[in-house]
Amino acid sequence: MKRCRITAWLVLLVCFDACAIDPGKDPVPSVMWSFFQQKFLDGQPYVFDDKVLVRAPPFAEDARQVPIEIDARAYQGQVVRILAWAELNPLPQIVDFEPLDRVLPWLSIRIRIEQATPLRAAALTRDGIWHIGSTTIEAAGGGCTAPSVVRTQPGWEEHLGEVLGARFPRGDYSRLRVQVSHPMDNGMVSGIPEFYLDQAQLTDASGTLLARLQLFPAVSENPTLSLDIQGAGETRLSLRDISGNPFSAVIP
Repeated sequence: MKRCRITAWLVLLVCFDACAIDPGKDPVPSVMWSFFQQKFLDGQPYVFDDKVLVRAPPFAEDARQVPIEIDARAYQGQVVRILAWAELNPLPQIVDFEPLDRVLPWLSIRIRIEQATPLRAAALTRDGIWHIGSTTIEAAGGGCTAPSVVRTQPGWEEHLGEVLGARFPRGDYSRLRVQVSHPMDNGMVSGIPEFYLDQAQLTDASGTLLARLQLFPAVSENPTLSLDIQGAGETRLSLRDISGNPFSAVIP
């Protein structure tokens, strides 16, 4: 009985601490924030944090290929997971990123934008708090419902899953950039069902897992990814799409 009382008291203390956290003011107020805070963060404690940077062009000139950058390096060594989403997209979720051994909490990726929207990146630190970075982007619209350019190219199936990659040294770490040939069909174009890459893993030469990513249909066709890795050495990128097709490439 005594142990039960102690456990209940500890639970109350944790709940009190979570409730006591002041999230601060939302820098880009959105009518959808409360919905996504519950959906993606599951009601866990969070703070709006300008140390988590979300960079994007002010206007999406090509709404099918919008570069965004997520930078949580201010919490290097503490980040266990990063989520990103575009709040007013019909398919909002972008990526679920777990930077593990030697990979910095930084990611660059290209996405589709359907309309002007807030962009969010949530970095979960080891203390159980989500740190929310935010920005907004303007767009003429239609990036999510535009037909794939890849499918108009003759013989695109023969290049499915091809990976182009390179590593660029930057002091004590290097930047890995890759592009994967894939239409990333999101199911919003008439007559074309969903067909996209949804799983990616980065490992070193010994097979040690460096990072894990889950991708979503908001990611652009022929997706491009950039990651920062500490140290040198060969890395392998392994991917799988929702049809179960595996792809992989070694980047020296």
